[in-house]
Amino acid sequence: MIYQLYQAQADALAPLRALAQTGSEILRQLDFGAWTPPVLRHAAAFCDMITDGRLTHHRPPFGIDTVRVGNKEMAVVEEVMDDTPFGSLLHFRKDGAAIQPRVLLVAPLSGHFPTLLRATVRTMLPEHDVYITDWKNARDIPVTEGCFGVEAFVDHVIRFLEAIGPGGHVVAVCQPAVAVLAAVAVMAVARNKAQPRSMTLMAGPIDTRINPTQVNRMAKGRPIGWFERNVIGTVPGRYPGAGRRVYPGFVQLTAFVSMNLDRHIGAHLGQFRALVSGDDVAATAHRRFYSEYLAVMDLPAAFYLETVQRVFQDHDLPLGRFRYRGEPVRPAAIRRTAILTVEGERDDICANGQTLAALELCTGVPISFRQHHLQTGVGHYGVFAGKRWQNEIYPLVRQMIQATS
Repeated sequence: MIYQLYQAQADALAPLRALAQTGSEILRQLDFGAWTPPVLRHAAAFCDMITDGRLTHHRPPFGIDTVRVGNKEMAVVEEVMDDTPFGSLLHFRKDGAAIQPRVLLVAPLSGHFPTLLRATVRTMLPEHDVYITDWKNARDIPVTEGCFGVEAFVDHVIRFLEAIGPGGHVVAVCQPAVAVLAAVAVMAVARNKAQPRSMTLMAGPIDTRINPTQVNRMAKGRPIGWFERNVIGTVPGRYPGAGRRVYPGFVQLTAFVSMNLDRHIGAHLGQFRALVSGDDVAATAHRRFYSEYLAVMDLPAAFYLETVQRVFQDHDLPLGRFRYRGEPVRPAAIRRTAILTVEGERDDICANGQTLAALELCTGVPISFRQHHLQTGVGHYGVFAGKRWQNEIYPLVRQMIQATS
């Protein structure tokens, strides 16, 4: 029912947004610079705010067409290397580039599209052969394709590492750190030739018993049945995934916004002032951020519920109870993969110590190949985007990859 109510609201507001867009176009034509009456500027800004405030449900483009490698500008081509109903292995191919370390970036499946890691990809591309997990919106996946849970996520990580081939590296950002650590452990036990040479876990919830955040307390505060009854919806009949049970992206977005409501209100008030004053630079920057932030994707219900229960409520991995295809997952079996964990000092989603816990689980890896970095001055997103990521965190990731290639 939750999805149907959302869809009814979105349909009801669609004519208003269309009217606002038309109004904005008309009012902008009446802009006479300094002679424009303030009321027209305010009205146009109001129309723009209504137009820009809608949610979208399609992946934005990565938009990385070229990259500078040394002194040469190279074209970048997005190439699907492997494809399943639930996700693709996307390769950012650089024609003519020398052989570089192959890196799989494992993006979160948490309500936003993998383009959230655009800055991460852009930073790594000049010196690495970059691949990324391009997860698909669950509302576009027919129910005939079956379910997708945590173990299916682990399957995909293993499959994509095998597609990249032996000698690769893996970087997990946020939520998939648990699945990636499990996948590498499974590959180690199986002596899989494609097990990565290095594994970087960034701001991931390996052990959420440590310094629990508001997100952790919310997940622990109610039984799993409450989540199933209150936040799981069914995809409406108009979409390819009609009838599929999902955790809607708009629910996740609402939760994220509520955590930092004052910040978002302030950002939108600032945008209104920028539109009224004609500050195009500030207005464009705001639009760029929120066009990505308001692009939401639905998660398969099984994956969401299993993640809440196995990662945030039962703490299966740190307690040694995580199972994959009926067999226990043993991080201590990892011996050939070096590990780097990264945390943000001000992270209010994945607190300090939660990712570091991975190093204590991987006792089979020599201490000299287990490293940790706590980045001062950044929150959750600053771990994988922004100047601190580019100038302080990325060099450590690069060093780890180079040392083990």
